[in-house]
Amino acid sequence: MRKGSEFVAVHGIDLTVPQGMIFGLLGHNGAGKTTTIKMLSTLLIPTSGTARVAGFDVVREEREVRRRLGVVLGGDRGLYNKLTARDNLIYFAHLYGVPRHEVGQRADAMLELVGLQDRGQDRVEGFSRGMKQRLHLAKALIHNPPVLFLDEPTIGLDPAAAVRVREIIAGLAPERTVLLTTHYLHEADMLCDRIAIIDHGRIIVEDTPEGIKSRVGGDRRHQIVVRGQLNGWTGELLGRLPGVSSVNLEPDDDGVTTITLVANDGASVDAALRALHQKEVRVEAVRTADLTLEDAFLALTGAGRP
Repeated sequence: MRKGSEFVAVHGIDLTVPQGMIFGLLGHNGAGKTTTIKMLSTLLIPTSGTARVAGFDVVREEREVRRRLGVVLGGDRGLYNKLTARDNLIYFAHLYGVPRHEVGQRADAMLELVGLQDRGQDRVEGFSRGMKQRLHLAKALIHNPPVLFLDEPTIGLDPAAAVRVREIIAGLAPERTVLLTTHYLHEADMLCDRIAIIDHGRIIVEDTPEGIKSRVGGDRRHQIVVRGQLNGWTGELLGRLPGVSSVNLEPDDDGVTTITLVANDGASVDAALRALHQKEVRVEAVRTADLTLEDAFLALTGAGRP
């Protein structure tokens, strides 16, 4: 929002991340996630309020914060392409003040952690995006920080590379505290112990992934797969059943239609099956699934936002 000519990126955030937890910060583009990360990592100075990382004030004690913090920001910058992967880690280890006698051992341990031990002597300029992102993680961990900030660490990665990065992140806790931002809701659901959703610079909800999903009600998604073309009455009939909040029909080219019901109990599904049976519709399968974190996110922030 704007105050006169000023743009307020975050406003009134009150957040505590317990030690040893992977904590997700979610929001649509422009919600204030990256700004929050940059303020906590001492890259931006907040205009008001206070923030502490590992017990140290991010403004008055920025050096102490940086000693205890590893940061991975989105993008390809931050590595020296003409150096090898190992030389990159050695260089940053010296910058972070790692004792000289530990530098080589530390670099080798980080390369092994991120699965790049066989590429340690190769120049970074020949690395794929996924390999560079793993090296970014190794760089952020080279000085063994207790706190790690990861800003969209899998953005732009192919599926195999993203899976590898997620595996590394999952192994960081409970030895480290991780603050993670991501646009991939399934990723947050898999990795995070708790999640805060930020919208227009404010936190609108904070809870476990399951707790956030439960806040949008007890509805579940039910899919009924039927054989044969359905008449126009089907959707209207099922939509009038008690407990059904929405109906969607998806026919395919093979004469199979998937009916998706969003309903709050199994009795609604039973009633739908009885109605289909009375109309002599052949039911081939019934599947039930909980609402996803993405469903909850859209409900809480407003459907249609990017």
